[in-house]
Amino acid sequence: MSYTQDLGIKAKAAEPVIACAGTAKKNAALAAISKALIANAAEIIAENAKDLAAAKDNGISEAMQDRLRLDESRIAGIAKGVDELIALADPIGEVIGGGIRPNGLHITKTRVPLGVIGIIYESRPNVTVDAAALCLKAGNAVILKGGKEAINSNIVLGRIMREAIESVGLPADIVQVVDNTSRETTNELMRLNGYVDVLIPRGSARLIQAVVTTATVPVIETGAGNCHVYVDASADIEMAANITDNAKTQRPSVCNAIESLLVHKDIAADFLPVIAERFKAHNVKIYGCDRTREILGEGIEKATETEYATEFNDYIIAVKVVDSIDEAIAHIRKYSTRHSECIVTRDLAIDSAAVYVNASTRFTDGGEFGLGAEIGISTQKLHARGPMGLTELTTVKYLIEGNGQIR
Repeated sequence: MSYTQDLGIKAKAAEPVIACAGTAKKNAALAAISKALIANAAEIIAENAKDLAAAKDNGISEAMQDRLRLDESRIAGIAKGVDELIALADPIGEVIGGGIRPNGLHITKTRVPLGVIGIIYESRPNVTVDAAALCLKAGNAVILKGGKEAINSNIVLGRIMREAIESVGLPADIVQVVDNTSRETTNELMRLNGYVDVLIPRGSARLIQAVVTTATVPVIETGAGNCHVYVDASADIEMAANITDNAKTQRPSVCNAIESLLVHKDIAADFLPVIAERFKAHNVKIYGCDRTREILGEGIEKATETEYATEFNDYIIAVKVVDSIDEAIAHIRKYSTRHSECIVTRDLAIDSAAVYVNASTRFTDGGEFGLGAEIGISTQKLHARGPMGLTELTTVKYLIEGNGQIR
């Protein structure tokens, strides 16, 4: 028996227990997790420090180190997210359709858990808790495979959650953290048919595509975040600058930060110097088209296909001046990962999971949408699209009741 098979067997054994646990029991487990995170904050920070030291030694960027970092404030925020899930309605057992057929059959369509969920992700250790808590509340068992850069953080968070779950009388194996960071283990998890019901990758475009192309287990594809702001000719310059600055610099390492800025030619000469000055405060590196470079002058490197297609996750942005909204939309359709786009205009002709009009893309988040934490941002159109909260971690069951009907 392989390591991943053992994880799968344990998860399958825990699955029916959590599926039938009931709201009160699940909420008790979540409350225990939240309390344990706060109580063990010092240990979590100490283990996280090991990951941060390794990140520095390996030359990982400051933005990515920020993505990895945990402190008391962030741990409190993670715990608060768990508490917020307690207050949300339990989707399991919700009746969402049905009726009585002419032959007297009574059909009821209800929400049920997906089963065993495998989640493969990178860098951010908060995902370990967010994902575990969401899966638990939605009645699923979960196997969590984080990246090697956060291994110490993930292991301690997993142990703390497992102990908390056991403390309320549920099996610890509802939540399992993979402590083997080898590529072979990841590949085995992606092919763990019969044990894992669905895989959800969360991270870079490279990770997501590796899972999509390698997995034999069904995959819900979340999206890398090559997000855009388009500033139309009629835009208010101050509003556009505030939105663009926030969407790029508030936290550049996350998937809902923008990577490209498109500006209508009629406003470019006025707007670009304003946003460039804002970017200076964060030392944002700008790649620009020829017209952008003419307006902003020296220090702006030429943007190529590579820059427009890149999710930087850093203080870097690609800028292009466009002749029309149609050209902006064509550019976004070509390079977007269909995650989140912002248009400072009144036109809504963009097809992404989240489209913003006069607001920052940084709001694409389960918490900001009132969903509690989220498992990821789905950019596909089957099963789920956009922030994946509790409802998106369920499927449906039909209950058909009769009194002897035959066909």
